[in-house]
Amino acid sequence: MSMTELEIIKALAEERNMRKAAERLFLSQPALSQRLQSIEKEWGTSLFIRSQKGLQPTPAGEIIAAYAREAIVKRKETFELVASMVDQVHGTLKIACASIVGQTWLPLVLKEFIELYPDVEISLMTGWSSEIVKALNEREAHVGIVRGQLDWQSRKTHLFRDQLYLVDREITSIEELKETNRPFVQFKSDSNYYREIQLWWQRHFAQKPERQITVDQIETCKQLAINGIGYAILPAITLTGDEAVHKIPLLNHEEEFELTRDTWLIGYESAFELKQVSAFTEIVQSHAQKLQAANHLPWIL
Repeated sequence: MSMTELEIIKALAEERNMRKAAERLFLSQPALSQRLQSIEKEWGTSLFIRSQKGLQPTPAGEIIAAYAREAIVKRKETFELVASMVDQVHGTLKIACASIVGQTWLPLVLKEFIELYPDVEISLMTGWSSEIVKALNEREAHVGIVRGQLDWQSRKTHLFRDQLYLVDREITSIEELKETNRPFVQFKSDSNYYREIQLWWQRHFAQKPERQITVDQIETCKQLAINGIGYAILPAITLTGDEAVHKIPLLNHEEEFELTRDTWLIGYESAFELKQVSAFTEIVQSHAQKLQAANHLPWIL
């Protein structure tokens, strides 16, 4: 099949709707239907069944759709590899980044990268660290920036470590949590981060917070805290220092060391051979070193 035909099969399999697939491919529905008939004739079998629920792939259609997706990805990877062989840095840089980092620290990194390498096209997705790993495994990203402890078997570089703080407009010490009736504002996160907070709480207090507010974004959580709605536990990377709140560092109950959160750059070795990925890595590490020095935090774990 030609690359156009591969894109047609991929779009039909993902959209499951002739109209939506046609719009995505910038084709008319009759033209798309005719192309599909031609492809099915070439394979000698039906690839999709039309029903009231839309298009349903046949068993043969599922196999060919998987082939189409793999072929498209392989073609892009090959183009990127060839492009990396020339001196100029260009091509596509696909980044998967933990949402917290993507909202706070990464924009400064990308600003410098774009200024230095304007010919590179950037694709950025954000999400939980577990979603970042999935994107790398499915080759949807060249590199990932993740948070917390992670079992990653390929290349893994420690970037920086930031401290966790209890943030509130009224509470000035951890001990006050035992008596306060103010709500604990939490944001949804990956299980690793949630587990760390839960373990810290259990080591300090016998009971759960009496009142809790759960939000879906860390920025919402921060805004509720700085506006006096309740208290929150936030990493230093989310705080500018201009907030009119008390910032109380979280300490381990037994050894009294500060509770921190680590950020990592991960990816497969083959991806780091691409010039655009190598250039991005250099800038990321430079910014990470500056941040680490500014916060006076240890670089080595």
